[in-house]
Amino acid sequence: MRVSPLAATTPRHPLANPVLHAIWIIAIFLLLTCTPYTAYFSGAQFVHFLLGPATVALAVPLYENRKLVTAAILPMLVALLAGSITAVMSVIMLTRAAGLPGEVILSLAPKSVTAGVAMGISETLHAAPSLTAVAVILTGIMGAIVVTPLMNRTGITDFRARGFAAGIAAHGIGTARAFQVDEIAGVFSGLGMSLNALVTSFLAPLAVSALMR
Repeated sequence: MRVSPLAATTPRHPLANPVLHAIWIIAIFLLLTCTPYTAYFSGAQFVHFLLGPATVALAVPLYENRKLVTAAILPMLVALLAGSITAVMSVIMLTRAAGLPGEVILSLAPKSVTAGVAMGISETLHAAPSLTAVAVILTGIMGAIVVTPLMNRTGITDFRARGFAAGIAAHGIGTARAFQVDEIAGVFSGLGMSLNALVTSFLAPLAVSALMR
């Protein structure tokens, strides 16, 4: 898979993530030109629309490696449930312990899901989709930065497990990082991202209802 020139010149270092640097470059540009975010986003609608087809395109490498995926269904289901539950429950309990407002808690609950789905969940919970989007991006960037060092430190060498964990915890940005490291990791990361979006869309409202009483 093709990588950015920055990542290629720094042996694919986690901090060379193109999304990370694109954010601060765009932010500085908007500040210098006094461009409102709403004006910027209205001009970026086409790119936002392409998030959908780009996600669907992940099905191509998944189909090509379908036998490898089928052989790991059971451990993936266990990891999926554990990861999805942990992602939602931990953020709700930590934000409640910190005394954050209810709207903030609801907005952060779907942070580990890809942006389009997370914002939809946020709207369902009557939260703030814009805050959810920020949390999603920060979660993805942090996950993409720490996933490789963390997996190396813990001794996890199976790229199926590494990729699946990255997809559940860091959605699309983690998946992009996984594809940079290894194709198999990218395939399982894309699968983890998709399945986590499905599970979290059901789990988040239930968890919020149970814990926000």
